[in-house]
Amino acid sequence: MTKTPHILVVDDNRDIRDALKQYLAKHDLRVSLAGNAADARRLLDSAAVDLVVLDIMMPGEDGLSLCRWLRGAGEVPVIILTAMAEDTDRVVGLEVGADDYVTKPFNPRELLARIKAVLRRTHSLPPRNGSSATEGGESRLCFDRWTLDLSRRELVDADGVGVPLSTGEFMLLSAFVNHPGRVLTRDQLLDLTRGREAAAFDRSIDNQVSRLRKKVEEDPRQPRLIKTHWGGGYSLTAEVRPE
Repeated sequence: MTKTPHILVVDDNRDIRDALKQYLAKHDLRVSLAGNAADARRLLDSAAVDLVVLDIMMPGEDGLSLCRWLRGAGEVPVIILTAMAEDTDRVVGLEVGADDYVTKPFNPRELLARIKAVLRRTHSLPPRNGSSATEGGESRLCFDRWTLDLSRRELVDADGVGVPLSTGEFMLLSAFVNHPGRVLTRDQLLDLTRGREAAAFDRSIDNQVSRLRKKVEEDPRQPRLIKTHWGGGYSLTAEVRPE
């Protein structure tokens, strides 16, 4: 039997919460409601949730703060609700780990489509290795002769010399060290690094991999750390361990 996805809607507007619960429930989704961040935390501690629909502008603890907490506590996908004019909130929301966004006022059909798309993407991602060095929440991870500092977004070699990374290169390398030994398809890498900005058949992943190889491989023309799987994607072959 297929599990019914459990959606948590967090919004201080009761009319929006109730309307979304009624609409999403009609489309075979189980829905719980929270009017503020504190209620959401309590519910998340007591029940398994598959996705959170999260309003940014709430009294008390706002949605961005709760989104940061969610990213630190686990991998539950988040779709943020933001005012149409607030570009900064939208950008910051994606930077702190939201998987997608919908601007208010919104059509419930659009939100439903985005919920289904995010669930499809996140469910298709391979789980992290049980022995992964990131399991304990370490921020400095070593692989081969490199150390990646996830909190400072820095890559340094064995001599402590830093190598500059673009945002895209850092996100791509983070995806690899979080899934060492796993074959990640281009679509999965796009989702892990760009979320909703990913476009079908986007070749930017190949370009990013090529640039990243020039920085971490001894011979980028014969890569041994980031392996290509023809027709499948890429994988990081090196063991990842905490510093």
